[in-house]
Amino acid sequence: MVQIVWFKRDLRSIDHQPLAEAARLGAMMPLYVVEPDYWAGADVSARQWTATAGALAELRARLAALGAPLVVRAGRVVDVLARIDRAVGVSGVFAHQETGNFWSFERDKQVRAFCRARDIALHEYPQSGVVRGLRNRDLWGGLHAAFVNAPQIDEPARLVGLERVKLGEIPDAAALGLAADGCAQPQPGTRRAALDLLGGFFAGRGASYRAGMASPLSGASCCSRLSVPLATGAISIREVLQRAFAERRQAVLSPAATNPIPLGAIDSLIARLHWHCHFMQKLESEPSLEFRAVHRAHEQARRPTPADDPALDAWATGMTGYPFIDACMRSLIATGWLNFRARAMLMSFASYHLGLDWQASGSRLARLFTDYEPGIHWPQVQMQAGATGINTPRIYNPIKQGKDQDKDGIFTRRWVPELAEVPLAYLHEPWLMGGVASYPPPLVEHLSAIRAARARLSDIRGSADYQATAQHVFARHGSRRRTLNNDHPSKFRSTAKARRKTIGTQTTLDL
Repeated sequence: MVQIVWFKRDLRSIDHQPLAEAARLGAMMPLYVVEPDYWAGADVSARQWTATAGALAELRARLAALGAPLVVRAGRVVDVLARIDRAVGVSGVFAHQETGNFWSFERDKQVRAFCRARDIALHEYPQSGVVRGLRNRDLWGGLHAAFVNAPQIDEPARLVGLERVKLGEIPDAAALGLAADGCAQPQPGTRRAALDLLGGFFAGRGASYRAGMASPLSGASCCSRLSVPLATGAISIREVLQRAFAERRQAVLSPAATNPIPLGAIDSLIARLHWHCHFMQKLESEPSLEFRAVHRAHEQARRPTPADDPALDAWATGMTGYPFIDACMRSLIATGWLNFRARAMLMSFASYHLGLDWQASGSRLARLFTDYEPGIHWPQVQMQAGATGINTPRIYNPIKQGKDQDKDGIFTRRWVPELAEVPLAYLHEPWLMGGVASYPPPLVEHLSAIRAARARLSDIRGSADYQATAQHVFARHGSRRRTLNNDHPSKFRSTAKARRKTIGTQTTLDL
C-alpha cells in the first residue's frame, strides 16, 4: 500500500502540508496528472503549460534529491488513481484544496466520490488564506490572518519512494495539442524564479513600486512579478507574506535613507498579497462566478458574444484603433504579463466601449495570462465589467490613460510600430491627423460608446430590487474594510493612509 501526494497547482516541497503529512507515514508516490481535458478548455493556453512544465521539472529534481522523484501520468485523475490502486494499493491521497476553474471544481468532486467508493482516505489541506466552506464572510479576515501567520511547514528531510516505477514524461505544449500562442518566452513559474524575484524586489527593484505600478512600461520592472510562481504554486502565499513582513520589520528598525525600498512600497505589496486571497475567496464561495454574473440583474441583462464576433477578435488581437489599448493587448500577447491597471482598462473597454459579454472577453484574456489564477481572474473580470452590483463602475478613458501612463509614447510606439512616426501630439488620437493607412480607425467613437454604456448601466441599476440584491452580494463577497457603494479609489486610499498612521510601526499581520 502506498500514500499518494497529488500535486496540482502547488508545485513545491516547502510549506507543503500534504507532502509533509504523507512523508511521516512511509512509502509514498508524489504524483502529478496531466489532464488533457483540462488543457482543452477555453481559458488555458500553451504559455500557461510552459510555465507549469518548468515548475514540474524543478519539483521532480528536488523530490528526487529527497528520495522520491515526481511521477507524471496523463489522463483523468480518477483513472490514474484506479490504475495505481490496482497495481500497488492506495491507502491514502494527500492533496491541497484548490480554488481553480469550474472544470477543476467538478474534477475534485469526482476524486472525492472515487475515494469514498474505494475506501481510500482523502486528506485535503488549505494552501492559502482561502477558507473552504466559509459561511460568514465576517470571519474571513481573522481566519486568513491566522493561516498566513502560522509557521511555514518544513520540507521533509527524507522521502521514501517506490522502486521500479516509471516516472513518465513531462510533455511539451504541442503534445497536449496546445498551439503556439505568440508568447515565445513565458515568465518561468519555478521556485528559483520566485526567490530571485523576491530578492530583487526587496534589494531595490521595488523602490518605485507605488509610483510605477500603474504604467505597463515601468510596471514590468518595478512590480513584484510573483504572480506566475504563485499561480503554479512553486512558492506559497504564506512564504511570500512572511518574507514581506520580515522586510518590513527590518525597514522600520533602520534609518529610512538606508532602506533599499521605502516602507510604503512594502506596505503596498502586502496589501496586494492580501487582495490575492480576498478575490480567490469569492470564487471558492461561489464557483459559478466563472460563467454567471454575481448580481441577478446583470445576469438577466447579459447578451452572449459569439466567439467569432469581429469586435471581440479586434480587441483580442490589438486592432481596435485605440493605440494604448492595442499596445497593452499586443504586449500581453507577446509577454504573457500586464500590470493591473492595464488589465482593468482592457476589460473595461471590452465591456463598456464594445459592449462585449464579460465571459467571452474574460476567456480570451485568461488564455493570454501566463499567471492565470481563476480565483482572481473571474471575480476581477466581473468587477471591471460592472457586473457585481457592489463595486463602483469604472469606465476608463483609453485616450487619457495613454497620455497619463505613457506620456512620452515609448510603450505605445514599441507595441504599435505602425504609429512609430506619428507626432506625440497625435499618438493616442491618430484620427485627429487623418489616421494612418496601416492602422485601423477606431472601432467605436469614445464619447458615444460611453454614453450608451452609461445608459445600459442606468437601466440595470435602476431595477426595483437592485440594491436589495447588491446587499446580499456584499454580505457574501464584500470586503469588510469598506461599506457597500464606498469603494471609490481616492476615498479608499485616504482611509488606508489614516489606518497606516494609526498602525504606526506595527510588525504583525493585521488584516
